[in-house]
Amino acid sequence: MNNSAIALAITELVREKDKIQLNSGAVSSDLTGARCSSNTLHWTTDTWSNSRSTARALLEQGHRDWFFITADYSFGHLLQNDASRVVEGGGGRVVGSVAYPSPGTTDFSSYLIQAQARGAKVIGLCNAGADLNNCVQQAREFGLTRRGIKLAAPIALLTNVHGLGLAAAEGLVLSEPFYWDMSERSRAFTARVRPKAPANWPSSIHAGAYSAALHYLKAVAQMGAPAAKGTGRATIEVMRRMPVEDDVYERAEIRADGRVVFPARVWDVKAPSESHGPWDYLKPRATIPAAEAFRPLGDGNCALVRG
Repeated sequence: MNNSAIALAITELVREKDKIQLNSGAVSSDLTGARCSSNTLHWTTDTWSNSRSTARALLEQGHRDWFFITADYSFGHLLQNDASRVVEGGGGRVVGSVAYPSPGTTDFSSYLIQAQARGAKVIGLCNAGADLNNCVQQAREFGLTRRGIKLAAPIALLTNVHGLGLAAAEGLVLSEPFYWDMSERSRAFTARVRPKAPANWPSSIHAGAYSAALHYLKAVAQMGAPAAKGTGRATIEVMRRMPVEDDVYERAEIRADGRVVFPARVWDVKAPSESHGPWDYLKPRATIPAAEAFRPLGDGNCALVRG
């Protein structure tokens, strides 16, 4: 799945048919909250983790005055609400926000100027895809980053940075649980993937899809293919009991609500002069331990946990 609305709809169908959804791209934290399912596992990033990790990393380093530019639908509002709680709970303040129609908006200049006028030190970009890239590009054109304003994008991928180029994206703060150059094992994984897709180095979604599929196949090998085909719920239970071990997350665990937990990592986009080769785009800003990186198990209103 790469869309939250579709993933949430598929959740009901998967439960009805006793199949399995290994979510690798939809980001709604409702998938392991009020809409959790015994047949769904959420493998990659989510709105709760990324928004709060990004806000926490910047807040702890003194960036306290925030303005949010938010896509006016549930995804954008989830990001803003979760980030705002961290900012305000940590002694920062939200100096303003604007919700814009999405899709359909391409000119973000008035929102960016409004953020500057309100005295924002951080502009939280609660959007994704082309909207995110347009915001970053236009902020650079208006010189906001040269004036010391940080751009924070909780849901940004390595491919966003590649599309923008380092000259435009320099200094952008983003949260990605996987980066190809973060460890020996991530570099080994990337070396195996690159011959299959030489023009597109893996982002956290590519890596998460690999991790999910590999873990599923390990469960099938343990159960036997006929048993795994017979019932999704039983296969999920086997997957829960097995620690996640691979070159993507190295080691992770699957909670009762279906959330796969691993450390959250916050990155800065490098300046062009800091990059030493193709796709060498990110440098570490902060790492949030796995136990703190995701919504507490009891706070999501998941029926599997209440039961």
